Amino acid sequence: MSGLRVAPVAGDEALGQWRYVHNVVVPPAAMSAAEARERLARGYRLENAYDGDVLVGCSTVRPAVGGVVTVIARVLPEFRRRGFGSALYEHVLGYARVQGAEAVETCVLGVNEDGVWFARRRGFVEVERYVLDGESDEWVDLRLVL
Repeated sequence: MSGLRVAPVAGDEALGQWRYVHNVVVPPAAMSAAEARERLARGYRLENAYDGDVLVGCSTVRPAVGGVVTVIARVLPEFRRRGFGSALYEHVLGYARVQGAEAVETCVLGVNEDGVWFARRRGFVEVERYVLDGESDEWVDLRLVL
């Protein structure tokens, strides 16, 4: 693996790249540009991850609520198991710590066995499984106490 470069989303092109990764990794939660812009407006930290100039993933860090920061690291399927997820996770975890997080949560699409395995391997414990009203996809919430 080459060095991972992580860049905050700034501008429409970067937002489009972030949306691309998000929508590929979690198609049931695919979002429009307006929905992604709304997350930026709510203070979510959105970043893209690159191997050189090649887009390999993205991340989301939600603002702290009661000492808990939600972090989500996404890696495109063709780039998994090369260390990108670990590097991106360490990056967002560092940011969460700077925000004063006492615990970190993440949310994974239930059918994403790689994502659930990845979180558990890093010490996250499953908190809840649920299906959103009117939907059929199962989501898994996990938590790591720092």
